[in-house]
Amino acid sequence: MVEVGDHYSDDLEKQAECRRKIKDASDILLELINEVLDMGKLESGEIVLDQREFDLKKLTEDCVDLVEKSAKSYNVKIIKEDNIVTHRHLSGSPTHVKRILMNILSNAVKYNKEYGSITLSCRELPSPTTDEAIIEFTCADTGIGMSEEFQEHIFDEFAQEYQGGRTKFAGTGLGMPIAKNLTEKMGGTISFQSVKGKGTTFTIVLPFKICEQEEEKSTAVKEEKSASIAGLKILLVEDNELNMEIAQFILENEGAEITKAWNGREALDAFKNNEAGSFDVILMDIMMPVMDGYEATERIRALERADSKTVPIIAMTANAFVEDRMKTKATGMDAHLAKPLDRETMLFTIAKLAEKNKGRNRENTI
Repeated sequence: MVEVGDHYSDDLEKQAECRRKIKDASDILLELINEVLDMGKLESGEIVLDQREFDLKKLTEDCVDLVEKSAKSYNVKIIKEDNIVTHRHLSGSPTHVKRILMNILSNAVKYNKEYGSITLSCRELPSPTTDEAIIEFTCADTGIGMSEEFQEHIFDEFAQEYQGGRTKFAGTGLGMPIAKNLTEKMGGTISFQSVKGKGTTFTIVLPFKICEQEEEKSTAVKEEKSASIAGLKILLVEDNELNMEIAQFILENEGAEITKAWNGREALDAFKNNEAGSFDVILMDIMMPVMDGYEATERIRALERADSKTVPIIAMTANAFVEDRMKTKATGMDAHLAKPLDRETMLFTIAKLAEKNKGRNRENTI
């Protein structure tokens, strides 16, 4: 597509079409890489499950939000039914629960019929213990369904049933094996019913610990992933020229002021050689020569100056597994951005942490 774009260098409409197709192909390549890595970790037993509190209602809403744009492009309607649960605040591995639901929802969109629908529901089942909640997720679609022959292989790696020209990209054939492996690793079960030409219904049952936490007020406003970073002074630490160029473009295009450092040592020196409060946020790559991001963060946090303990430090790394996030947090970082960088997530994270730090500084001066 790059070569096609070069050929039609004077045709702006063709150029835009080529860029869209390059983006689509890149997304599929990224999906394939991520799923192969996930499958490898699952098979070797290296996947680390998170154990933290989460809001069940927000988790299911987030999944619907993420897949809704894709559904609209296929003219597929997503129906989110009210959760029928007694316990909304739970403890478990929300990252992996979301991954399971996203794999199933994404397939429900891709293999649906035009103007079809997907219904996502959630209910709490009776639990044998008082400290545990058994949650049943159901995803029912009106799609093309599966043949009886293929149903026996749906959880096999790379298994795909030929569906004609319904989709440009049929997927990797790893989504269902990953969903099954993650479900079983969390002590749950996954099952399905499918009729060729009529649709498929998946049912996932997972156990969670109940959190003794007061319910949020129903009037709570949903936090939007949009925020301004105009005027923020950011120390951008990245050893790869292409990644540096991309991040710099995103940040400067939003009005931020950038100071660049090409490794952890340069980042540490830049922080030390500028007055306290010179940087609102530090974006820190992890894998770098001379000094990596972990060591640079630890040394910055150890400095005897007013802002060393409070300046937000955000990891930028392709290491996006739960254990990687846990390590960045243990090192003293405030957040974790996975590469390739998502613009909206990046801007939202920076703005949120910068505002939180400013608020903390205002309280300290009162």
